Amino acid sequence: MAGRILISACLLGQPVRYDGKGKPLVHPFIDQWKGEGRLVPLCPELAGGMSVPRPAAEIENGMTGEDVLAGRARVLELTGGDVTVAFTAGAERALAAARQNDCRFALLIDGSPSCGSQMIYDGAFSGRKIAGHGVTAALLRRNGIEIFAPSQIDDLARSL
Repeated sequence: MAGRILISACLLGQPVRYDGKGKPLVHPFIDQWKGEGRLVPLCPELAGGMSVPRPAAEIENGMTGEDVLAGRARVLELTGGDVTVAFTAGAERALAAARQNDCRFALLIDGSPSCGSQMIYDGAFSGRKIAGHGVTAALLRRNGIEIFAPSQIDDLARSL
């Protein structure tokens, strides 16, 4: 089907976030696209081998997913663990899923060190967000997949 959309599984209410919860995006387009079979749900962090629940993680030093992919930054847990390998593996699996399902678009939760499409946390676990992409969003963009945040769902609908 043309116009398939890779979507963060948490946006469909799946309890895959670090805190064991979902963050359902309630919108008529979600219902419509689900009914049309357009949505391809995936959690990059679970795809990369992480569990639920898991410690919160952020990209270090105010850097971005592009920096992680370039080897200039790591993804660190609040507890100090380095989860860069899992985040990178999850991004690669998300890209593979997008390609396998012919997704030219992705609707990703914002703020996440994986899926952040406009904003991510600053790496200091301060609750402050900065402009930037998570690791998965950066890899998908690098490979020509258009990324949208939940706040941009109307723009996504126009792009389909």
